[in-house]
Amino acid sequence: MVCLLNDEILEKVNEFLGDVNKNLPEGMELEYEGFYERGFFVTKKRYALIENSNIVVKGLELVRRDWAPVAKKTQEKVLRAILEDASPQKATKIIQEIIDEIKKGKIPLEDLVIHTQLTRNPEEYVQMAPHVLAAKKSIACGRIVARGAIIRYVVVRGKEPISKRAIPLEDVDVSNYDPNYYIENQVLPAVSRIIEAIGYSKEDILHKEKQSSLDAFFG
Repeated sequence: MVCLLNDEILEKVNEFLGDVNKNLPEGMELEYEGFYERGFFVTKKRYALIENSNIVVKGLELVRRDWAPVAKKTQEKVLRAILEDASPQKATKIIQEIIDEIKKGKIPLEDLVIHTQLTRNPEEYVQMAPHVLAAKKSIACGRIVARGAIIRYVVVRGKEPISKRAIPLEDVDVSNYDPNYYIENQVLPAVSRIIEAIGYSKEDILHKEKQSSLDAFFG
């Protein structure tokens, strides 16, 4: 769905706000939030908008700060392809190209590093999350790690659970990172709600097939 506002519409918006606010109880006021060039809506509480190159997202589960940069960068590129270029095709191509780069080992090490802060000392944890085990591996290598430290790690290949395959950045061999982890647990979750909102599924992306028309979104 496209939202295009011009000066005439903006003027009518202000008139509407004035009319509504005159009839609201004292202390209540309907406020103007923004002037958005384009947007798409999943539901009334889940949407993405763009205003002067700034993207506003509500209810679409933006990546958390402790996700790898490759996930964050992919998500932003996909949103910009949709909101700036009105091109779902470009958005899906971006995802497919990044997935190919991950599979081929072409992602730089700094884009694979996951940063997570310790909220307690490593020995105080009961659940052994990836960053906790990575912290303990750092301690075993002679490094000082305590509460408040930012643990930087990369998930490598192997048959063990993910938490046991978290290797401190200082000790990791970039050629050994786990491509499936970064595709399935980082990149795809970061863009899943976005691509679903424009008519694609995870399977469409992975198999490079489009199974639905997107003309209705960007007509």
